[in-house]
Amino acid sequence: MKDLANKTYNIPVEATLDVIGGKWKTLILCHLTYGPKRTSELSRMMPAITQKMLTQQLRELEEDHIIIRTVYNQVPPKVVYELSELGWSLKPILNLMCDWGEKYMQELPKSGKIGQ
Repeated sequence: MKDLANKTYNIPVEATLDVIGGKWKTLILCHLTYGPKRTSELSRMMPAITQKMLTQQLRELEEDHIIIRTVYNQVPPKVVYELSELGWSLKPILNLMCDWGEKYMQELPKSGKIGQ
């Protein structure tokens, strides 16, 4: 987890962005709101992400206690990621982001900004 004792945020949204900021973390969290996923499932759902980046983002989310990583003792090893209680508390934020994105995508054709 980040060393928050030595971290200074000017406004609360900075803390939020520090934890979930960036393209991939938010997408990972959105996918996990539909239930636990294996790494390979997440990779298929986000074909543009590299394996290295996916692993890095999952580790950071785990370090921040947003997701839980469960390793099943079997051959081959099975690893499953799911939202923690703290991660589930982000669901309303993710829902609002999805709602806003949907409205924005509907406005693009009206504004003539597609492909610009």
